[in-house]
Amino acid sequence: MQTASTNICERMDRSQELSEFKRGNVIGCHLCNKSICESSLRLNIPQSTVSGIITKWKQLGTTATQPPSQRG
Repeated sequence: MQTASTNICERMDRSQELSEFKRGNVIGCHLCNKSICESSLRLNIPQSTVSGIITKWKQLGTTATQPPSQRG
């Protein structure tokens, strides 16, 4: 049985990208006034990821992934 304190590395690999559907679920939880912690537990993704998705959505109005920036 897994607990809420499950190691994040077991929950989500750093190289994984969330699907658009899962990012939409994060925004849905936010719009339903769920806390970041509760959203994280419900969707089984790290709190930092939930926070980042919500911040990006508030700033850019989208959850779509952006192409990497070109450094010159």
